[in-house]
Amino acid sequence: MDSTPAPPGDAPASSAPPSRRAGLPPLAWATAVLLLGLTCTAIVAHREWRDLQQRADDARHALADAGASQLRVPLEQAASMLRAMQTVYLANDQMDQARFSQYHASLRSPLATGAYTSVAFARRSPVDEPLADHVSYRYEFVAPYQANASLIGFDMVGQKANLAALLRARDTDTVVISAPFALRQSTPAGQNPLGVTLRLPVYSVGPTPATPNQRRAREIGALAIGIRLQPLVETAMAGAVLDGFRVRLYDATAGAHPFYDSATAVATGLPVQQRRLDFGGRQWRIEMQPRPQPLDVGRLQAILTGGGVISLLLAALAWSLATTRRRAVALGEQMSRRYRESELRFRALNELLPALVLLADAREGRIAYANQAARLRLGDPTGLPLATLFSDPQLQARARDAVAVGNDWGNLEAVLLSPGGGAFWASASVAQVDVDGAPHLLMVATDISEQRELTERLSYQATHDALTELCNRREFERRVEEALNERRGRAVCDPCALLYIDLDQFKLINDVSGHMAGDQLLAQLALAMRQQLRGGDVLARLGGDEFGLMAFHVDAEGARALAERLRERIEALMFVWQDRTYTVSASIGVVVVDQQEPTLKDLLAWADTACYLAKENGRNRVHMYREDNETTRRHGEMEWANRLRWAMEQDRLLLDYQEIVPLDGRDTATSLELLLRLRDEDGGIVLPGAFLPAAERYGLMPAIDRWVIRNALAHFGELHHAGMRLGTCAINLSGASIEDEGLADFILARITEYAVPPHALCFEITETVAVRNLLKVVGVIERLRRVGCRIALDDFGAGMSSFGYLKNLPADLIKIDGSFIRDLETDPMSRTIVSAIAQIGHQRGLKVVAEWVASPKICDALRSLGVDYGQGYALHRPERVLFQREEPPPRRLAVVR
Repeated sequence: MDSTPAPPGDAPASSAPPSRRAGLPPLAWATAVLLLGLTCTAIVAHREWRDLQQRADDARHALADAGASQLRVPLEQAASMLRAMQTVYLANDQMDQARFSQYHASLRSPLATGAYTSVAFARRSPVDEPLADHVSYRYEFVAPYQANASLIGFDMVGQKANLAALLRARDTDTVVISAPFALRQSTPAGQNPLGVTLRLPVYSVGPTPATPNQRRAREIGALAIGIRLQPLVETAMAGAVLDGFRVRLYDATAGAHPFYDSATAVATGLPVQQRRLDFGGRQWRIEMQPRPQPLDVGRLQAILTGGGVISLLLAALAWSLATTRRRAVALGEQMSRRYRESELRFRALNELLPALVLLADAREGRIAYANQAARLRLGDPTGLPLATLFSDPQLQARARDAVAVGNDWGNLEAVLLSPGGGAFWASASVAQVDVDGAPHLLMVATDISEQRELTERLSYQATHDALTELCNRREFERRVEEALNERRGRAVCDPCALLYIDLDQFKLINDVSGHMAGDQLLAQLALAMRQQLRGGDVLARLGGDEFGLMAFHVDAEGARALAERLRERIEALMFVWQDRTYTVSASIGVVVVDQQEPTLKDLLAWADTACYLAKENGRNRVHMYREDNETTRRHGEMEWANRLRWAMEQDRLLLDYQEIVPLDGRDTATSLELLLRLRDEDGGIVLPGAFLPAAERYGLMPAIDRWVIRNALAHFGELHHAGMRLGTCAINLSGASIEDEGLADFILARITEYAVPPHALCFEITETVAVRNLLKVVGVIERLRRVGCRIALDDFGAGMSSFGYLKNLPADLIKIDGSFIRDLETDPMSRTIVSAIAQIGHQRGLKVVAEWVASPKICDALRSLGVDYGQGYALHRPERVLFQREEPPPRRLAVVR
């Protein structure tokens, strides 16, 4: 710092002008602030411009993805239609034009009318030429027939693109699309004649062929769907895609020229969107050039405008701080003008809102302002009382009282009325506001009519059966529960009744004519039963072929009369399907509720019991529920069914084994039969005679049989002391298991999983089950015997027709029914029957086993008659299998010499 003193007479530094003491002048400060604000505005605007460009690019990319996806949808739907037609041929290849047209009509083409030309079937047939593999494919059936009759007899071999697709589809059994070519059908004026066909082979009746050789050998023709390309593309991409792009489609497999061009103007400098569509063995390249589209620069303009305004305001603020109060006053006036402009912009924005905005005077209740959306939906409501817009009288009264509006009237669904008489559902909010110092009511509402209609439709679908349009099971149980709750606690109630309706032999119609026929019959039956109802009755489809009816204000006599009317109406219905006439009957169980207060579970169980007894007494009848021996037995079976399910869940099923002993002593291998037991809740052992009838009645036998098979094979080496050296392990199969199509697969899978030798397994089938289900039994037996398993006919001789079926049943052993063995010493007829069974079994090469061997004398008699093996308490008493023993007891064997 200079320390030289100031010259005399010079003014001190503090006497400098104020502007110099302050540094930069006010104009410089204002200019600097303005430049800084404009610079920030420019930076923000530049970023917004880049974001705007990026959003536009993202939108074009997403739109291009949507276009490719939309183009695939009709092709996949057409492929599904072809696959459905192929399935029809696999089930029945005896087709004619009428049936072909009928199947086509039922499938409903997924394509637009202009894009879709035909569905056709071309039959493969050899051509009399030197080349043995030369064939023709002439169209035999087409649909729609009138528009495509000219295709009948046309040989499509001459269409190379069509033929190439057909051959590839034949060898792969997949839907194949052809290269574009000119379709044979006439093309509307001004439309591109090019089209494609979707091809799928048709094989002869039987299982689907798995290899190309099998497919060529079983091919009888081919299905095709003809599609015009121009209407296909323009329908699939209609709207935003074609509005936003010039679309060109190329067949990447065939060439570089487009087979479709929307031929519209495009924007320059924007990237072309490329997509690929792989379908049916071909690849289409989709080229989408963006069209000129205006960008939404409103936000950018707002940034520029707002940034400029803010910069000016900051500059003005700086100027006002650096200058006089006059500048502050001028700045205030400028800000006031800006505020008024902002208010005008807010009003303009409010005018364009999609919601209904109405402003009403709180004192008079009349509408003073309605925005554009409100005027379009309600007309011009200005001057009308706000309360008149509501249809609900309570809401009208509330809208008249400004104090009652409060601050909690928000999102209330109500029906609004327009002055012209129209009504619609809206979600409305009303609040008190002050405008220019005066109280007003501001109402904002949104039209929710479509959402309301959709909600009601979904609610109906959730509570009704789609096929019969009756209540479904859940809704029926809810209404019954409501009716029962209303009765509780009342001293006097009108009686009501629950009817449980089960169709008899309905499964036969499904098996003979298909599920489509069964569905049509159920719909007709529902209509017929609905005509018999009284006012207030509730009819529901409980599932499958079961219906429920809740009848109110009806006593026992009236309930029986109503049930009889329903039964007679069902029996009188004549159902015709494909030149066949069917009649159906129903078994109806009726429960009358008068003084008792049952639960829903009790009521349904009683009705089910009554219906079951109606079926057991001969079907096509009405049974009134009452407490008797039959009902007690039914309840006992139901209780046992529940206990069995709990026992299976808690792993309380047990296995015992009983050895099967050779009577001549020559077979040293140990053979045994597995016997089922159950440990009850108290630890006691229950024999199968107590619970198996309930298991058979309620369809639990397949699950029990599979439990026995799985556990026996999983612990095969721990069943008996012989371990894996066990000669034969016999397992019983019930009739319900035999009817299970997956039983053989399950057994073979467990044999493989647990590595059990198949020759050590013997499956016992009772004679009555074998005769009743001969075809299914033979199929299961042959599959099991093919891998080495043995088959035994259990309870042989009890079925009255045993010998006649022996030659048709591929068995290995015969187990003579114990009723003949028990009386062998005292009944000569039993002795004769046992001798005959042994002789015939030996002639067939079968081993013969006798059950219920209770004494050594019976053993001697059986040995003299030539019986090979014996099983009974005289030979071996049942023991628990080793893997279920807590402490293995000493080994006990009974040997007969």
